Amino acid sequence: MRTLQLADQTVPVIGQGTWRMGEDRHQRAAEVSALQRGIDLGLTLIDTAEMYGEGGAEEVVGQAIAGRRDEVVLVSKVYPHNASRTGIPAACERSLQRMKTDYIDLYLLHWPGSHPLEETVEAFERLREAGKIGRWGVSNFDVSDMLELNNAHCATNQVLYNPEERGVEYDLLPWMQNVAMPLMAYCPIGQAGNLLMNPAILEVAERHDATPAQISLAWVLRQDGVIAIPKAVDPLHLQLNAAAADIELSIEDELLIDTSWPAPIRKKHLSMV
Repeated sequence: MRTLQLADQTVPVIGQGTWRMGEDRHQRAAEVSALQRGIDLGLTLIDTAEMYGEGGAEEVVGQAIAGRRDEVVLVSKVYPHNASRTGIPAACERSLQRMKTDYIDLYLLHWPGSHPLEETVEAFERLREAGKIGRWGVSNFDVSDMLELNNAHCATNQVLYNPEERGVEYDLLPWMQNVAMPLMAYCPIGQAGNLLMNPAILEVAERHDATPAQISLAWVLRQDGVIAIPKAVDPLHLQLNAAAADIELSIEDELLIDTSWPAPIRKKHLSMV
């Protein structure tokens, strides 16, 4: 699988998301098994957050990586209301305990909040110096937020990006590419399924003997410096996700998809879910 550098580590361009995991204990075994299967397939970048299942997803991750911590690059996120000088270390410690690990590779501010960014960054840096985290970054930050942050130590920005949500292409993605900062794309295959039923996506999928989800992932990954973190529990979906990194879309494929969702020609408010 293709790789790139994220937070001083080599990671696959497709990882594993965990949003909606940890919400139903009856699904716990299947979710743990899915993450483990993903690791086996090379999807060794795992993204989670204290918000997901109010810590439940981190518990799932902790079970999945037991005995395999050194195989994975672990990303988690802190609530904005916890992103104070004292709140961040406490939240990080809770996340570490839930995941049964002593460090997080990459720790993100989930979205801009009310605490001053300088205070948040100071707390992140103290965690890094203490060895609790490897690097830190942000999520759901627009260009104006990144300019306000103005910190070269920020390792990534995780945002919503897929064929029907491509507003970041106007200015945010080019800005990040210019400073060589990887973009982590969440919901890279959409949410409600409308994207995967789109006629253009279906036609391109038929051309490549692929699934619509694979085409959406390949479309996201056509850009340099982008990592996709789809969530999957079904073993077949995991296998298909891993294989999507090898799909190369043609100019004709991209133009066809553009007919449904044209590239942005003006600034749009940053979308998030």
